[in-house]
Amino acid sequence: MGFKYWLHPKTNARSRTWKLSSRIVMSMLGATCKIFTDFLSNFNVHNKEVFIAAMDRRKPGQALITVGNHHSCLDDPLMWGVLRWDHIFNTTGIRWALAADNMCFSNKWNSLFFSVGQGIPIIRGQGVFQKGMDYAVEQLNLGHWVHVFPEGQVNMTHEFMRLKWGVGRLIADCKITPIVLPMWHIGMESLLPNRHPYIPRIGKRITWVIGEPMELHDILQGLRNARKNPMEIRKHLTDLIEDQFRILKARTEKLHYGTNRSER
Repeated sequence: MGFKYWLHPKTNARSRTWKLSSRIVMSMLGATCKIFTDFLSNFNVHNKEVFIAAMDRRKPGQALITVGNHHSCLDDPLMWGVLRWDHIFNTTGIRWALAADNMCFSNKWNSLFFSVGQGIPIIRGQGVFQKGMDYAVEQLNLGHWVHVFPEGQVNMTHEFMRLKWGVGRLIADCKITPIVLPMWHIGMESLLPNRHPYIPRIGKRITWVIGEPMELHDILQGLRNARKNPMEIRKHLTDLIEDQFRILKARTEKLHYGTNRSER
């Protein structure tokens, strides 16, 4: 089964109208999120300077892949409201995001909004080699930022989940090894509960912890020198991210609750 709506033009064939529409949508969305995180919620961000450095000081052509847990439909884009205003209005530098085709691209108007909003449709169950993943690799090889929820779904129970190997493919297929920045948050589901009527609530406390950039160039080179096959490489890279998620989850729980809930 293929995409019902694929509205993304080829990267080198985006019209002025498309670019302008994307700039308007991304700027308005980013500004709304900035207002919400700065003034309408209690957003506590730890290690923010690492995130800013990854945004501002990458090597020419080097991509950024951010990976995080997924507890609410507003995780993306609301978290990016913690960025500076100059990041938000520099829409060529703001994130691309993998998004569920059946949720975000279910009709033509939703598809148009999420497409100019730099969402990339992914069909669950079609594996790591599908059109959306190819398009994400293309953006990464242009040095762009792509955000991934490697759990592959909104995690309603908040129990630790095995991660999907697609993120490993994105890393492995970059021409220049990207910066991979893991992060974990708690509280987003209180801001937008995962039930009707899906109305955001103000004044909620959110804790968001940014991890350290993962140095993967030597690891990738070692795997290739050891003649590991592409599947083994994807799994190994994904396992490394999973290890970082476990560390960040425990740290975030301690900051948010005063204890590590995983140890209760």
